[in-house]
Amino acid sequence: MPDETYPKFSLRAFLRLTRFWNLFIIGMAQYFAALFLIDSQLLFDWKLMVLAFSTAIIAGAGYIINDYYDIKIDLINKPDRVVIGKEIGRRYALLFHSVLSFSGVGLGFLLGWRLGLIHIFSSFILWWYSNNLKRQPFVGNFMVALLTGLSILLVNLLYNMDNSFIIIYSLFAFFITLVREIIKDIEDLKGDNSFGCKTLPIIWGIRKTKAVVYFLLALFSSLVIMINAIYTQMPFYYFLVFLFAPLGIFFLVLVRADTKRNFYTLSQWCKMIMVLGIISMAFVN
Repeated sequence: MPDETYPKFSLRAFLRLTRFWNLFIIGMAQYFAALFLIDSQLLFDWKLMVLAFSTAIIAGAGYIINDYYDIKIDLINKPDRVVIGKEIGRRYALLFHSVLSFSGVGLGFLLGWRLGLIHIFSSFILWWYSNNLKRQPFVGNFMVALLTGLSILLVNLLYNMDNSFIIIYSLFAFFITLVREIIKDIEDLKGDNSFGCKTLPIIWGIRKTKAVVYFLLALFSSLVIMINAIYTQMPFYYFLVFLFAPLGIFFLVLVRADTKRNFYTLSQWCKMIMVLGIISMAFVN
């Protein structure tokens, strides 16, 4: 176990620990949803700024506590990316987690009691996920995906809207995150198995877990086609460029994937699909 004699803090390490670019994507999704799906005049709305910041720091706190509980596993799965105990002390990590979580919840209540309660729920789920859920089959994956979809849906709640496009993009974020979380479990199979985790790849094997991903991709694609036909009626080329073509590439790589590097590539490709989906909001209207 890394000890506390290592440096206690550096800004670079803190940004790595909180996955700064992932937090940026979360904020980007909320801003794009507000600007392109509701009203372009919301760019400097203080409520949107507070929502994006509070959501991001709660997510950052979640990354910190996840790494805190997973130090031993991460030393096997990704030793070059371990921050806690090497560049930031464990006590400092707990302090940062607490400060970010309480600050995020406080900012949520500044926007309204409903958003405050949702931030409390999100903070609790992220702690529970790190402490227990991520070691269970599927439920941990589902909860992370649920929170990701919820982060976009919060824009509707903030402005008391019932925007169907925001609901659709929330479903998109949910499914892509769910797929990515399962892929990450395959990628981390060795370390997870060494510490008694019961993720899908461990209890079912890689082949059956891939089948679950195929099913999720088919279900998601079917829902997109159905929802578009009933509600949005966007032209097909819009989905082809921003969704089906990237998903097709993902599928082809997944079929042949059998190494840790392959699954890492697929995990990063899921993130790219997420970014493309966010960018596509600018072309909805």
